[in-house]
Amino acid sequence: MTDCVFCAIVAGDIPAEVVATTDNVVAFRDIAPKAPLHVLVVPRLHVATVGELAHTAPELVAELVTVAQQIAREHAEGDFRLTFNTGASAGQTVFHAHGHVLGGRVLEGEGA
Repeated sequence: MTDCVFCAIVAGDIPAEVVATTDNVVAFRDIAPKAPLHVLVVPRLHVATVGELAHTAPELVAELVTVAQQIAREHAEGDFRLTFNTGASAGQTVFHAHGHVLGGRVLEGEGA
C-alpha cells in the first residue's frame, strides 16, 4: 500500500527508531510517546485493523504479542500494557494494524 506511513517505515523508506524485527513484525518507537516506553508493533502485512489481522493471519497477532513481551522485558522490567485502537472513534489514526506497547512507569487507568 503506497500511501501507508507504516508500510513505508516497514520498507525502510521512512526512518524510525526500530527496537525489534522479525520476518513478520517490525517494532519502533512512537514519535509522540505517552509513556517512557511507547513502541508500536506492526505486522509487515498491511491490514487495516487488528480484527482484520486476527481473521486474515491469527498467527501474526500471537507474534505481535510475543514481540511486545520481549520489548517490555528488555525496556520495562517485563511489565507493559498492549493496546490496539480499532477505528477512528477509538483513536486509530493509521489504518495499518498495530499495537501500542506502553510501560516504564505505573500506568493509570482501569485494572483487573
